[in-house]
Parts: sequence; C-alpha cells; structure tokens
Amino acid sequence: MDMKKRITLELRNRSPAEIAELVVDNSRSADGEVEGLTDSFTELEFLSMVNVGLSSLAKLPALPKLHKLELSDNNLSGSLETLSEKCPNLTYLNLSGNKIKELSNVEALQNLKSLQSLDLFNCEITSLEDYRESVFDLLPQVTYLDGFDQEDNEAPDSEADDDDEEDGEAGPAGDYDDDDDDDEEEDEDGSEGGEVGPGFLVNRTTQDDDDEDDFPEEEEEEEEQAGVQGEKRKRDVDDEGEDDEDDEED
Repeated sequence: MDMKKRITLELRNRSPAEIAELVVDNSRSADGEVEGLTDSFTELEFLSMVNVGLSSLAKLPALPKLHKLELSDNNLSGSLETLSEKCPNLTYLNLSGNKIKELSNVEALQNLKSLQSLDLFNCEITSLEDYRESVFDLLPQVTYLDGFDQEDNEAPDSEADDDDEEDGEAGPAGDYDDDDDDDEEEDEDGSEGGEVGPGFLVNRTTQDDDDEDDFPEEEEEEEEQAGVQGEKRKRDVDDEGEDDEDDEED
C-alpha cells in the first residue's frame, strides 16, 4: 500500500488536526519522498515511518508539535537539516538502519536543541573509531545514543514509565479494603471485638431486666402447680382413710 493511501486510512474520517499519533510503517513511498503528509497535521506529536523506502526528507511538512520521530530501516543518508527546520521540538529521533556513514551526516542535528535521544544503530557510522564519544561531542544536547548514555546507563522505557504512573494514580482507589466496612459494621452493632457502643449497653441492660422479671413468674407458676398436686394427694389420702373405716364397720 502506498503511503498516501495509508495516511488516508489512518485518518478514519478525522481531520488531520485531530491526529496526535500517526503510524504508516511498511507502506511504500514511490519516489523516496514523504507523501500524503501535510502541514495540516498541526497537533501531531508522534510519527512513525519505518521501512517505507524514504531516501529524502525534503517534502516533510512543518510539524511544530512533533516530539518523537521513527525513521528506521529507510535509505536516508542526508537531508537531515530539514528536521531542525520542520520539527524543531523533536526530543527523540530513530535513524537506525539507514545509510548514514559520516559524522558530517548528523552534524545538521546540532540545531535540534531539544533532542535528547538519538538512535543510529545498524548504520555504518557506528563502525567509526570513537564513534560514541564523537557523536556526544558533536551533539552535546543528546543524553542517550543508541539507548545508552555516556556512562553506559540504559535509557528508561517511556512506555513502562507511563504504565507505572498510571498504576501509581490508580493505587489509592485500588487499596480499598472491604474489611474496613466489616469492622465498622461490627463496631456499630457491638457483636464482635472492639469498643461496645452505648446503644448496645442500653439494649443489653434492658434485656437483662426483662430476663429477671421473667423468673418470678415462672417460680410462682411452679409453686401453684406444686400446691395443686399437694392438695390432690391430700384428698386421695383422706378418701382412702374413709374407705378403710367403712370396711371396718362392715
């Protein structure tokens, strides 16, 4: 698919001014130039044109908000001065896998004052003696070259950093503990550990009083039942005595 058609598809019925990220990797540039990209992409911050057959950046439009540009695996050997003119706010530039052979090829990047990370991996320039020291001297604004700083410390992964920040923001909400609700409920009804509320004490006292009031009634009922049984037994004995006297008289 040619680059111009690919860009049209990537718009997805949106206007160029609404696009912040654009990826057209592996599309084809018929004449080795940038095609289908215009200065209407005023909000574009990230652009990836990996392996599209570019040999020149002369037709790159002005992209004032562009911060990250992926141009690896193309045929670029020069015309890098266009970048400082059209993309003055670049902080990351990937030129790995291109035909950059000499330090003079990257000298034009000196005007990219915000450039922090430059990747020239798999370019012929990397075979030069003192390659890294020379590039850092030529481009003092660059912190990371081919993913490492001058002390060989690896560049941080921007995507991983973004994930960490999101996790950190989500952390307080994620720390919500259901046990807290359980503890609060237990404290309110006083059914389990923790301090007992005043309401519970009042209810408990009332219940104890009711229980004490119930006992005398039960005892009176038992005494009444015992008295009835005693009277019955007495009457039975008297009846037996009268029967015996009748028998003697007979």
